[in-house]
Amino acid sequence: MGTIEPAGGPAATDLADGLTRGADDRVRCWWPGADPLYVAYHDEEWGRPVADDRRLFEKLCLEGFQSGLSWLTILRKREAFRRAFADFDARALIEFDDADRARLLADAGIVRHRGKIEAVLTNARRCLELVDREGSLAAFVWRFEPDPASRPARLTRAAASALAATPESTALSKELRRRGWAFVGPTTCYAFMQSMGIVNDHLEGYACRDAVEAERARFVRPR
Repeated sequence: MGTIEPAGGPAATDLADGLTRGADDRVRCWWPGADPLYVAYHDEEWGRPVADDRRLFEKLCLEGFQSGLSWLTILRKREAFRRAFADFDARALIEFDDADRARLLADAGIVRHRGKIEAVLTNARRCLELVDREGSLAAFVWRFEPDPASRPARLTRAAASALAATPESTALSKELRRRGWAFVGPTTCYAFMQSMGIVNDHLEGYACRDAVEAERARFVRPR
C-alpha cells in the first residue's frame, strides 16, 4: 500500500486476509477502514488509470506531501491544496513569487512544510520541461508500468504490504531526480503508481478488483 494507513473504525478490526466487510455490506481492502471519504477514494479512484497531466502532477505532489503523514490527512486537505496551488496547474505555479510562498506557509488548510512547498514549485518547472521533451507527463510515467509477469501471482495482504517500493518505482524515482524533481523517492513513486493505476493493488476478493482491472485493460496507454 505504499504508506497508506488504515483509517480505523469497526470494520478495520475484523480482517480476514486483508479484507473487511463495510457497513454497506461490501467487501473491500482493509486500509480505508470506515471513514466515508477514505472508502470513496478506495472504491472510486485508487488504482483506476489516469492520463490527465494535471491530475497526475497533483497526485505526485500530494504523495510527496504525504511523506511522514497518513494519506487520510492529505485526502482531507486535498481541496485546500487545490485552492492553494492553483489546482496544480504547472504553468500557473511557475509564476508563484515570494508573496505566494509566504501565503502557502501561512495556510493552515495545507501541510505547511517549507521543503515540500518548494518541491511543488520546483517540480512544476521540471514538469513543463519534461512535457516539452516527452510530449506529456502521462506518456512518460506510463513507460514505467511493470511487466504483469513480475507482479505477485495472488495479491494478498502480505504480498501488498511488501510492495513499499519496486524496481519500476525505483527507476521512475531515479529518472525524475536526475531531471531535477524533489520529494520523489521510490516509496513515494510507488504510492503514486498505485493511486494512478499503473498497478492494481486492490486485494484478491475485493468486490471491485476485477472492474478496476477491466478498466485498466480498456485504457489506452498514452504515447
